[in-house]
Amino acid sequence: MSWRNNNIFLIAVQGGLVIRYNTFIMLGLLLSANLIMIGSYVLTMKTIPPQIPLLYSLPIGEDQLVEWWMIFIIPIIMNVFYILNSFIYNRFFFQEQFERSLLRYVNMAVVGICTYLFIRIVVLVS
Repeated sequence: MSWRNNNIFLIAVQGGLVIRYNTFIMLGLLLSANLIMIGSYVLTMKTIPPQIPLLYSLPIGEDQLVEWWMIFIIPIIMNVFYILNSFIYNRFFFQEQFERSLLRYVNMAVVGICTYLFIRIVVLVS
């Protein structure tokens, strides 16, 4: 097994198998965020009303209200953005260090912001 430090991530190469340790850290972050969102929903499931305010860009009132199940759009969007950014990260920017770092930080920001919004809305309405 040979180790190579690329100032962004360590790669372990053995028999053509490439393991990217940052990928495991980011997947752990995504999994943790999903578990936190599921846990916060399960803990407040009994007190969530049938309609919740989700569309804050609309005028105040009933226009902002959506059905309770639409709160799951936030984690779905988070996971789609993570998968899309990871595909771009691995497909197009394999050697470019700046772009890889930028996409990694964008992924972390998307996961953090979506988790915060989900928890904030769930706590606000329950």
